[in-house]
Amino acid sequence: MAVVSDPLFDLSGKTAVITGAGGVLCSEIARVLADRGVKVALLGRTLKNVQLVADNIKQQGGEAKAFQCDVLDEDNLQSVREQVSEDLGNCDILINGAGGNHPEATTETPVFDNVNEKVRTFFDLPKSAFQQTFELNLIGTLLPVKVFALDMVKKEGSVVINVSSMSALKPLTKVPAYSGAKAAVNNLTQWLAIYFAPAKMRVNAIAPGFFLTKQNKKLLTTEDGALTPRAVQIIDHTPMGRFGQPDDLTGTVVWLCSEASRFVTGVVVPIDGGFNAFGGV
Repeated sequence: MAVVSDPLFDLSGKTAVITGAGGVLCSEIARVLADRGVKVALLGRTLKNVQLVADNIKQQGGEAKAFQCDVLDEDNLQSVREQVSEDLGNCDILINGAGGNHPEATTETPVFDNVNEKVRTFFDLPKSAFQQTFELNLIGTLLPVKVFALDMVKKEGSVVINVSSMSALKPLTKVPAYSGAKAAVNNLTQWLAIYFAPAKMRVNAIAPGFFLTKQNKKLLTTEDGALTPRAVQIIDHTPMGRFGQPDDLTGTVVWLCSEASRFVTGVVVPIDGGFNAFGGV
């Protein structure tokens, strides 16, 4: 496997830990890092999903290993940390990709409907759904940093990349819990960047725009593949006029992982086709 030789972007020999690695976006990130000589630890709740990604990477000549892991279980994370260190070496790059929304934390309309009593409104959203959404996105980012940074602070150049969302920058309609949780991830990213700066460990985040994934496919497309009204609205507010593709993320991730961004910490980078910049008119 050819490894990129540019010293600014050279990641060969490093070890990356990726949570949520069975998903569409993080699995693509894992493949690109492996192509650049990174040893990749793939963490996911469902082992078979991350094992498929690991097998694919190894078939392409890369080095990867799959681990079943619940990012809300600190003991489980500690156990995985020990296995990763033994099998692949101590973590240099941590990518917190685990996250998502809870369906019961979503309103059915973008604004309050005081006519149709059958529509799920803000008043119908259960506390438990909010809690689960915040747990997965915020605590599911905090705990992996708490565990893996124990090794990362011992060597300069370690990098954490959290996965935020457009919802964090501009709260999207219908998803108040997800928007709030991702906004908290942004705040945590900045706090961690300051805290770990003396250890020369950088902490940044990416905020993907709208990508078609397993989680949102039913929200954005119909059974025959056509765009839903919400998807049309999204494209109309994305100046580049399309959904993101998984490989649209990878260049930014490689940059944030590498020496090319060695003076960049505490930032949230939108990867959104201009969605965040567009005012709608």
